[in-house]
Amino acid sequence: MKTSLALGVLFLSAFALAQEHPAITAQPNTVYVGADGKYEANPDTALMQFNISAQEESSRAAYDRASKQAEQVRQILRNNSIDPKLAEIGYFSLQPVYDYRTPKQKLVGYRVTASVTLKLKDFSKIAPIVQQLADTDITGDQSLTYTLDNMDTAKNKAAEDAFHHARDVANAIAQASARGLGEMSYAAIDISENVRPVPRMMAMAKVAGVANAPAPTEEFAPQTVSVTAHVNAVFTLK
Repeated sequence: MKTSLALGVLFLSAFALAQEHPAITAQPNTVYVGADGKYEANPDTALMQFNISAQEESSRAAYDRASKQAEQVRQILRNNSIDPKLAEIGYFSLQPVYDYRTPKQKLVGYRVTASVTLKLKDFSKIAPIVQQLADTDITGDQSLTYTLDNMDTAKNKAAEDAFHHARDVANAIAQASARGLGEMSYAAIDISENVRPVPRMMAMAKVAGVANAPAPTEEFAPQTVSVTAHVNAVFTLK
């Protein structure tokens, strides 16, 4: 636990403290403390993200192929008792593809790309969806992130933990100086979320001679979601 302390002494004029969060002036008969707090929780939501990509010689052919791939994705979701409407399209693009190996750019086709985001509460569905998407060979750049839907509650708990530590440290300083700890007259807090993504989790590839190979996420536990808080507080001394 990292703490930073400054004690305002009786009859001593106020002086400025150089602190990171924030710079304040400690008054006489006060104690200034900084303390950290933390709260960890098991995630309640899995965020799956992947791309649908198709390239053909004509824009219409690329669009039609991407549409068929999107329908395959919707069917996979239905097969896993998931309403396709729960999946969200982040972006959709249709771009020309050029061959830059020649002095004059040559148009060689068109590429359609769409990003899909899916939130899952039932983590047991992650592995079969990953496997089925791999079997269709229509998606790429898969990623999986675990998070909390109610992040505000976790932030409040981290803040409470930081304030408890700050008060404990301030109380110890007050007792050491034969004083009593009064009310808190000032506080500032910084909170940060430490969401841990699983970067570029590539889909399970078909392996010759291996039947029913497990998906990459199977049997592994999701990482916890950690929220940290740092508080700077000023307490009066009795």
